[in-house]
Amino acid sequence: MNEPFYRLDIARVQALRKQTLTVVLFAGLAVCLLGQARWRPGSTVHELIEWLGLLLIVICIIGRTWCTLYIGGRKGTELVTLGPYSISRNPLYLFSSLGAAGIGAQFGSIVLAVAAALVSIAVFSLVIRQEEQVLSGIHGRPYDDYRQRVPFLVPRFSLWKDADVLEVRPPRIVMTFIDASLMLLAVPISELIEYLQEGAILPVFFLLP
Repeated sequence: MNEPFYRLDIARVQALRKQTLTVVLFAGLAVCLLGQARWRPGSTVHELIEWLGLLLIVICIIGRTWCTLYIGGRKGTELVTLGPYSISRNPLYLFSSLGAAGIGAQFGSIVLAVAAALVSIAVFSLVIRQEEQVLSGIHGRPYDDYRQRVPFLVPRFSLWKDADVLEVRPPRIVMTFIDASLMLLAVPISELIEYLQEGAILPVFFLLP
């Protein structure tokens, strides 16, 4: 598959991902605006869930940046099978799902955190299937062998292999870091929603465990 067709296919897949995630994001925001965590803001359980969520977001930011060191700008021209891609075919999406769970946890709800992770995994799985068809067309048998050997999402650490030297592309890394860091906006947004709910400015229609 030549480069123009590759770019067209990947652009279509990425557009689908963004559209789907936008719908999911607004649906999730609606849930947060209408509901509240069962554990009140300021309580020990509520704060622990929020801190755990913040940790997951930080792991997501670091993890996505780490993955980009290996694959940034190479997906259409090289078959990347080292570093995080030696133990999982889609580590970027795995870290993104952890970040989604972290965003859900900022509202102090375990259910919302788990739901955010599961929905993101479901959305990413659809996108990944389409991406894999494109990559199979580009790389052929080597990619099919790689797909048979390396897990879809959950890493198998016994397969770890690393590169002796990496060609780093700073613009890609910086862009990924900035994009991932936007997840941190969930912290002030969730605090604002909680403040408005505690002040009875926003009504609460249901409680989430």
